[in-house]
Amino acid sequence: MKKRKLKIAVTGLNAIDSPGPGISVIRALREAASFDVRIIGLSYESLEPGIYMHDLVDRTYSIPYPTAGIDTLLARLEYIHEKEKLDVIIPNFDAELYPFIKLETKLKAMGIHMFLPTLHQFEERQKVNLNEFGKKYNINVPRSKVIHDLSMVYSLQSEFSFPMIVKGKFYDASIAYSIEQVKSYYNKISAKWGLPIIIQEFIHGTEFNVTGLGDGKGNTIAAVPMRKQYITEKGKAWGGISISDEEMLDMTRKFLRTTKWRGGFELELMKNKDGELYMLEINPRLPAWIYLAVGVGQNIPEALVKLAMGEKVKPFTKYTVGKMFVRYSWDMIVDREEFEQISIYGEL
Repeated sequence: MKKRKLKIAVTGLNAIDSPGPGISVIRALREAASFDVRIIGLSYESLEPGIYMHDLVDRTYSIPYPTAGIDTLLARLEYIHEKEKLDVIIPNFDAELYPFIKLETKLKAMGIHMFLPTLHQFEERQKVNLNEFGKKYNINVPRSKVIHDLSMVYSLQSEFSFPMIVKGKFYDASIAYSIEQVKSYYNKISAKWGLPIIIQEFIHGTEFNVTGLGDGKGNTIAAVPMRKQYITEKGKAWGGISISDEEMLDMTRKFLRTTKWRGGFELELMKNKDGELYMLEINPRLPAWIYLAVGVGQNIPEALVKLAMGEKVKPFTKYTVGKMFVRYSWDMIVDREEFEQISIYGEL
């Protein structure tokens, strides 16, 4: 039987040293058992490598940064939809989720489906709200404080011991061992991502991640935990291994059950030397290592697309333990004309 073909637009094509999830999501969609795909890349910059991966991305369109506003994004998506007749969009960056969530109803009226967290869910799990989130849902989280002014840095020594984590509201996190380092990271991160800055208690231990999918009704459709094997200077996993850990899976199921999370997610976890598990962060989208989930038997992007299309999805009940992913880089040779095409016309 011939499989149906879906036209799916994907963001996050920046497969660099701190990669976006887009390429891994696309690889998963290419391997979907229930449908074939035409992949439309949505790019923010002309040098995002995924633009030029023609074996994975059929056509790419540039889209405006979230700071350009919702109306500007909608106008561009209307143009792309007129040309491509999109079925599904999968946004893969935290910073772009707000405008896409706000546009979900309008896009659905056009025939474009998404499966995203609600605005309440998106806001509730923000780093600035993590303390309240932990209390509300009885989930173990590190102590944190939100600061809006550099003068607040000096009072931190009475509340936190060194080292401490300095985090941006969207991205970036650095370990500070002195007040001078806190000030330096404050200036660096706020210049890039704006205020506020989050100061978080440093938990000594081993880093883990769980990726998965919630159906919006409290049910766990998928969940795969992994231990980071190799971490870059930016804190990104460059290698990891799927593990069996019932405590992590229980925490994940509790998170989905109590919040009724809708869509893909990544939980950043830390287990300290006493075996206590902390939830450090909740990323409201699929992670860059999502292809490991496919490799161990849970094609989460495929399941997400089916949920977006309003179909029932049977929860995954097992996965293979001990499978590793090892990330690597390679040089693509690209014609200058292609770079000029996407730069000037916004299409390739």
